[in-house]
Amino acid sequence: MTKITVNFERCKGCGLCVSVCPKQIMRLQEEHRNAKGYFTAQCIDQEACISCAMCATICPDCVIRVER
Repeated sequence: MTKITVNFERCKGCGLCVSVCPKQIMRLQEEHRNAKGYFTAQCIDQEACISCAMCATICPDCVIRVER
């Protein structure tokens, strides 16, 4: 099973990962802000992830990790 983790405190919520996800399972969460005031990215369906790692590749801050 694939596991996507996002470093909550370092994510600035740019949304690039959301735009490149082929399965459309990444989104910017709207419940909690990090210490810097950003709504951060999150994976909404770990089971649907195909481990392409496009989200991690495009992330300018390297805060997304894809584990296979």
